[in-house]
Amino acid sequence: MTTHVFRGGVVVDADGAREATVVVEDDRITQVAPVDSDTGHGDDLDPDGAEVHHLDGAYLAPGLVDAHVHLMMDAGPDPAANVDASTASLTYQATRNLRDAVEAGVTTVRDLGAPDGIALDARAAVADGTVAGPRVHACGQNVVMTGGHGHWFGREADGPAEVRKAVREQLKAGADVVKCMATGGVLTEGAQTGAPELTPDELAALVDAASAKNVPTAAHAHGTRGIENAVAAGITSVEHGTYMDENAAQMMADAGTYWVPTASAVHGIVDNADAGTIPEWAVEKGEHALEAFAEAFEHALAAGVTVAMGTDAGTPYNRFADIPQELELLVEYGLTPAEALTAATRNAADLLGVDAGRIAPGLAADLVVLSADPTDDVTAWRHPDRVVARGRFVSNMA
Repeated sequence: MTTHVFRGGVVVDADGAREATVVVEDDRITQVAPVDSDTGHGDDLDPDGAEVHHLDGAYLAPGLVDAHVHLMMDAGPDPAANVDASTASLTYQATRNLRDAVEAGVTTVRDLGAPDGIALDARAAVADGTVAGPRVHACGQNVVMTGGHGHWFGREADGPAEVRKAVREQLKAGADVVKCMATGGVLTEGAQTGAPELTPDELAALVDAASAKNVPTAAHAHGTRGIENAVAAGITSVEHGTYMDENAAQMMADAGTYWVPTASAVHGIVDNADAGTIPEWAVEKGEHALEAFAEAFEHALAAGVTVAMGTDAGTPYNRFADIPQELELLVEYGLTPAEALTAATRNAADLLGVDAGRIAPGLAADLVVLSADPTDDVTAWRHPDRVVARGRFVSNMA
């Protein structure tokens, strides 16, 4: 058994900040002992054979959880340009993305669409130590109407019966979540970003089929009608939600539907429009989406929608190494730094159903050491001093 003790730091998570000593045994947090400012009690833990890490006033936070990535994408200007790439080349890219993410302090990711079982295999490769990276949850292939958004790497299906079969295929492959395209998207030429694609009946069939194995669901949904269709069907999380109006936001809040805003995705397109490499049609759609995004955030916050962090990492200029910058965008759109921390740790972990996201006994030892208080300075996430993923220091991972 390997034991690590983190002493002399400030533990900060969704439960607040406190001086505490944290003990990790193998891949689990076993003790979080508060330090009494007068007696020092709690700062004297020293299990036999433990390696002690003196934090000297630094901050110990949970590892970040990114609830929306695409491991096989290279953050290039046009994802569809890789439509003919081999499975092997996409897998190499996924391996690089995994390393970049975990070095940035991201200890869990949810892949929401990849062909040929790439993300499902990445999940196993990380779990058995073959490659370094965050824990992976994966959907397999996203379910999309024929010719719909992301069709080049999705599982095309039309009608409730076909959709049900497509879901069952993903479940058979071991999917942790079932993802679908409820509306068009920015990065598919010819698709209308907010227009509904899968019908209400198809979405209902998708949720019903996933429920047979108690597997959660996620819906790419930009437009209001698509969002409402997804919520009515019982979808677990709405991805993007760019054109969310007041009614859609209230529906989500009432249903307990999570919102994964992926601000980095639209900013990656619009903020790099001058590079001249992103297709003009994608820039035009991205600019229109960005105009609506701030209002969507206002509606979501007013209604009390639960926000879980996700970036859509892999899309244009949206790099895995830059995932922590999503928290800065969340703050820009109205969250406090503390609320951004909660969205990127506890909320995202709860959405995925993983035993992480807080620093408490029994949870996974996914930890990030920061030099500044992330509830005060959201940029603190940009440069982690140390990263521990499931009890292993990242520099020592495979």
